[in-house]
Amino acid sequence: MKLFQNLLGRDNGIEIGSPAAGRLVSIKEVNDPTFSEEILGKGAAVIPSGNRICSPIDGKVTTMFPTGHAAAVTGDNGAAVLIHVGLDTVNLKGEYFTIHAADGQDVKKGDLLMEADIEKIKEAGYDVITPVIVCNPEEFTEIRMADSGDVAQGNAILFLKK
Repeated sequence: MKLFQNLLGRDNGIEIGSPAAGRLVSIKEVNDPTFSEEILGKGAAVIPSGNRICSPIDGKVTTMFPTGHAAAVTGDNGAAVLIHVGLDTVNLKGEYFTIHAADGQDVKKGDLLMEADIEKIKEAGYDVITPVIVCNPEEFTEIRMADSGDVAQGNAILFLKK
């Protein structure tokens, strides 16, 4: 059956959800070459409209940065996903971020990883665009982004095939 689904284009494979509500944009729109040139991996970006940053997949938190600005989750599906809230936000040293998950913690898609006071971060002069990066793209034969536009937290933003 899966063969027919693949042939008919109905099987999207592995889905990576949006970590936040907001607007989905191409990774090329991120004003940081580390992300836009896909140095860390392939992905997409969300411009968040809310403060809740959630796990995009079922898996395990492999890294929760002590500053709360980023987290990495390794999915039960094998995808290693980095969620990086804003650009250069590590310089805030944790201000405006509240951590809700820990290294090694099992998470389900939609579980709260951290909260980011998006308005305060913007007021401090930071870009809040949030790259969502698959850091092990070599494990997949295809990684494609969903159509740009408004997304709810959890909506599929990336589709991966092994």
